Amino acid sequence: MIRSLLAALVLATALASPALPASPPTPAMLAAQADEVRATEAAFARTMADRDFAAFARFVAPDAVFVGEPALRGVAAVLAGWKPLFEGPRAAFSWEPGTVEVLGSGGLAMSYGPVFNAKGERTSTFYSIWRRERDGHWRIIFDHGCQSCRCASAPAPAPAPAPAPSPEPAPAPGS
Repeated sequence: MIRSLLAALVLATALASPALPASPPTPAMLAAQADEVRATEAAFARTMADRDFAAFARFVAPDAVFVGEPALRGVAAVLAGWKPLFEGPRAAFSWEPGTVEVLGSGGLAMSYGPVFNAKGERTSTFYSIWRRERDGHWRIIFDHGCQSCRCASAPAPAPAPAPAPSPEPAPAPGS
């Protein structure tokens, strides 16, 4: 999963190719950009809760790829694939941003966090890559979700038994 995410970041970097800033970004600059992306992700998630498909569409970049089986490539495919999820009075799921990281160039960001079912139970994790467009808005270019692991915990290996004490003292050297 991490390898896929890194490969997507490399590809997105090549596609966006923003100019590097004249000076290295300060921690405060990166934190401010991360806050922008976090707010953008939260607004994107609100579109589902508000059942506002038109608002959802405004967050999707023209060349976006939503990873799945099959992958949805381009804004038209993404919107066609997600339109049914906006039908009905109540959202079947929701998500919220957790971790957000921004490249020093300020042109790309990654966010991931939990996805919840309608009952509020965590069901999966999403991973998204955002690109700052020429108009200054962040738009999603890659999106992927994965199911939470429901794996049974593997039993811990039993500790090796300690050697039993010897009933007789060990022979002295040279005896």
